[in-house]
Amino acid sequence: MNESLEGIHYATGEQISVTIEGSKIRDIQPLSSQKVNLPYIAPGLVDLQINGYQGYDFNTLPITEETIKQVTNLLWKEGVTSFFPTIITNHDEAIEHAVQVIAKACENDRFVAECVAGIHVEGPFISPEDGPRGAHSTAYVKAPDWSLFQRWQEAAQGRIKIITISPEWLESVSFITKCVENNVTVSLGHTAATPKQIQEAVEAGATMSTHLGNGAHLMLPRHPNYIWEQLANDHLSVCLIGDGFHLPESFLSVAIRAKKSSSMLVSDAVYLSGLEPGEYDTHIGGKVVLSPEGKLHMKENPKLLAGSVKMLKDGIAHLVNSELCSIEEAWEMASTRPASFMKFPTKAGLEAGAPADLVTFKRENSAVNIVQTYKLGKQVYTAY
Repeated sequence: MNESLEGIHYATGEQISVTIEGSKIRDIQPLSSQKVNLPYIAPGLVDLQINGYQGYDFNTLPITEETIKQVTNLLWKEGVTSFFPTIITNHDEAIEHAVQVIAKACENDRFVAECVAGIHVEGPFISPEDGPRGAHSTAYVKAPDWSLFQRWQEAAQGRIKIITISPEWLESVSFITKCVENNVTVSLGHTAATPKQIQEAVEAGATMSTHLGNGAHLMLPRHPNYIWEQLANDHLSVCLIGDGFHLPESFLSVAIRAKKSSSMLVSDAVYLSGLEPGEYDTHIGGKVVLSPEGKLHMKENPKLLAGSVKMLKDGIAHLVNSELCSIEEAWEMASTRPASFMKFPTKAGLEAGAPADLVTFKRENSAVNIVQTYKLGKQVYTAY
């Protein structure tokens, strides 16, 4: 059975009709007559880093298969058709349990498996230093351990596709090499590494930077430093949090210019994302405040962020409203670029023959509002 969507092509501005046949885009044609009030049509969003959503947390044990399923379903209203549940620094058994539950959820629900594109393990092989370590617990930070990672990967049924590490450990180069040999993307983050250590990590096969500009010392040497080093390295794609709070517009502008098509957006959303503004008591940071504007900060110090609660569509809106890039580029930073980086079939985007992972959206009052979401040709969300 075929289905047709009418709307405005997000990149060209042309009014088009997209025909879906089964799980793929069969055809894209210009509309024969112009219409009013049409939504935009764009590729589904791909989030490489999400810790939870709307009260469901991937890092509060015990997690259940239902947690994975509920987050998958809830993210459709945000236009997210593929995502990486992200497990952060914890004790060894906690990480093993979390990845095992995610794998079982995928095993028992084919559609969840299609949306969970992989698991992102962020830590515990990160910097032990205050600042770069961020909110990760110092009690569990350790040097890269390949045998331990293999244990986690076995529990995950091979679904760990991204790991964030700091290359400042002596074991880093050999660990990165083994990850690359086993098709695991290595991302540099939460690091106090020297330029030489970063260069050695890239030569070993590291290809990405995790939320560059965050998870860093409050004060850095003018140069050299690990942020400049990653910005300058053409072999590293960078992930950026575009919520308007984690990074100033000047940094976003420089990063986008430096990395061009290798810059990508992530939400790095915590489980408070999607909840009402107010005061919350968290298991990691203690008492925090979620403002009506979407800023999550420590109660005792509003200048200290306690995580991100904005979603990819909000990051897109922020980049466009700040005139940092076009809607086309901002959207691709959150969809086809991460899909291409991870070598997903959806990297083709809005083209005939591509998987029908699609969203329709409207730009209203400076916001991006999702109207419909399609996963592999099936409508999984509608605002109406």
